[in-house]
This record gives sequence, C-alpha cells and structure tokens, in this order.
Amino acid sequence: MFLMRQINEVLKKYDIKPYRYTTNGKTIIVDTKIGRFVIKKTVYDDELFTYLKSRSFDYYPKIIGYDDGYEIFEYIEDTAYPKEQRILDLVYLVSLLHNKTTHYKEVDFDDYKKIYEDIKNNIEYLNSYYTDIITYIESKVYMSPSEYLLARNISKIYAALNFCSGEVDKWYDLVKDKTKQRNVVLHNNLRLDHFIKNDKSYLISWDKAKIGIPIFDLYILYNKHALDFDFSEVLKYYEHKYPLQEDERKLFFILITLPAKVEFTGDVYHDTKLINQKLDLLYKTERLISPYYTKNNVDDTYPQEHEQE
Repeated sequence: MFLMRQINEVLKKYDIKPYRYTTNGKTIIVDTKIGRFVIKKTVYDDELFTYLKSRSFDYYPKIIGYDDGYEIFEYIEDTAYPKEQRILDLVYLVSLLHNKTTHYKEVDFDDYKKIYEDIKNNIEYLNSYYTDIITYIESKVYMSPSEYLLARNISKIYAALNFCSGEVDKWYDLVKDKTKQRNVVLHNNLRLDHFIKNDKSYLISWDKAKIGIPIFDLYILYNKHALDFDFSEVLKYYEHKYPLQEDERKLFFILITLPAKVEFTGDVYHDTKLINQKLDLLYKTERLISPYYTKNNVDDTYPQEHEQE
C-alpha cells in the first residue's frame, strides 16, 4: 500500500491520473485516459540521456519525468516477429550506439596489465579447480551421470583454458604499448527482452549503462543468447556495421572461451543439465571462433540489411 501511495504521488506531479495498474517484472504499466505510461524504480542518469541525444541517438522511450527515485516514460507496444530477425535488429541498434558514441581516451599501462593479470589468475584458478574436481570424480567407484559427463569432456575444458592462456599473452603483446583505448557508451544489459520494435527500434533498461570497450556489450549478449542463435551471423552483422579492432576481437574471443565454473548441487538432473549446457556453449564457441584462426577461411557474406529509421 505504501508503495502504491508513493507511486501515485509521483504520477500526480506530472498530472497523470491512472485508472489501472499492471505489474510487469520491476515495472508498472499505468493506464490513463490519455494513454499508457511505464513507471519504474531506478537510478535515472540525466547526463547519459542528454549525451545520447546530443549524439543523435534517441532509440529509447520518451522520458516523461523522474522523481523520488522513479522514472516515468512512454509505453511502447512491442511488435511480434521472428526472434532471428529481432536479434539482428538489436545488433544493428547496438552498432549504431557504438558508432555514435565512439571516442578515444588515454589509457594507462596498468589498465591493460590488470585485465591481463585478472584473466591469467582466473585461468590458473579454473585449472586448479577442475583438476581437483576430476581427481575426486575419478577416485569414485561409481560416477553419477553428471560426473561422468564432465569426466568424458574434461579435455575440452582444459583445451579451452590452454587456448585462453596463449591468446591472452598475444593480446597483451598487442596492447601493452597502446596509449589510447576506443570507448563507447555500453548499454551493459543487452538481451532480447530489452529490445522493442514499433514505429522504430528502442532499447530499454539503461540502468547499468556505462562507458567502456565495445566488446562488453557483445559479451553480455553472447552469454545470454549464444545457445539461441547462430552467433557467427550476429557477429558478422555487427562487424559489418562496426568493425572490431584486432585486440578487441581477440579479447572478446578469450572472454567467451573461458569455461564457467561448474558447481555440483547434489541434484543429479539439474547438474547434468547444467554441465551439458556449459559444454554445448564451449563447443559452439569453438565453432564460432575457429574460422578466424583458419587462413583465408572467413566468409565475407552478411545477412540481408535491416536498416532502422
């Protein structure tokens, strides 16, 4: 009740008179006689949206107001269409965001050194972690289905770790003498649920937006949807619009290849399903990046253009 009173007080300041509320996750859809609005508890970043507008990037719902920790914006009705088309439209919009907000900043040697050391330490930790797990599993007389699945595929995990260890050394050689780094505005929370298509395309849920290296938007999107799509086409389409630099692409491949830490819960069905998903992701990632390491074997064709307004 207190929450609704608080929301009503915020809406009242903007002369919005609701007759119905609909909860949708963390947002509340408000129906009024003059249309629909969305109100959400968030940290509104006026500086971000002012900057995006100055860069002619207005692919987000119109913001009506912000008060007492609540953001009010126009409601956009989403259009239903195939997810394979939707992911390309989303990637186009992200490439546009990155193009319009690209800038270069002075970078300290220690910035790259920290990334390098963090990845190296993670690789060392995961090597030790999986060695301990596999040693324990192989000492058992009878393995559970989840343990057997991991044991049968442990060589793939070690291969991924070895690949990352070698590639991060090569990446470090590429960047250690660089004095400038390409930065963009990162949406930093990319997923199909945060993309809306109507009269034009929109990105929503900007709560985590920040400045950073462009690949981190791709990394988040890949972690969320890698098993849902042929991501090789997604990456090609993005790079057709916004080509990655060699060191950026190499870092992206390292990050998506790093195996996740698998922890057993004791629920055999859950553990088997989880390990199977993680292994599927490793194999799919290998198929994605292998053409880039095979000379003259990169397909230069791209999906059909899907221009936005």
